[in-house]
Amino acid sequence: MRNAIRFSIASLILALHPGTSSADSDGPEFFEVRDVAKNDVLNVRAEPNPRAAKVGEIPHDGTCIRNIECRGGLNMLEIMDLSAAEQKKREQENPLWCKVKYQAVTGWVAGRYLAEGDEGDCRLSGASFPAR
Repeated sequence: MRNAIRFSIASLILALHPGTSSADSDGPEFFEVRDVAKNDVLNVRAEPNPRAAKVGEIPHDGTCIRNIECRGGLNMLEIMDLSAAEQKKREQENPLWCKVKYQAVTGWVAGRYLAEGDEGDCRLSGASFPAR
């Protein structure tokens, strides 16, 4: 039973944090912003680095953020085998960054501020999204 729960949790985490992969193979098609204060924004950067040039921003309640690809984060083996403390350390060493498109801006955002978005809502909103 415990292994089944761990596997279910790991599968959910992998869906949101696909590790080193592209959106073509894993992860949600759209994200939404999470854990950003109402008076703040999610910075979009030119490269997957917190010191890279800022190329845009996404509001604290941004939705319909197109997933292009993600890098870093935990892999399935790390999720299954590492303790919570070891996972936290590994995430600090290898943070998740996702390349996204939001309106007219394309760039990299810190994956810890993203959650899986609702593709249906994005399609119903009339937003135009080219194929990846």
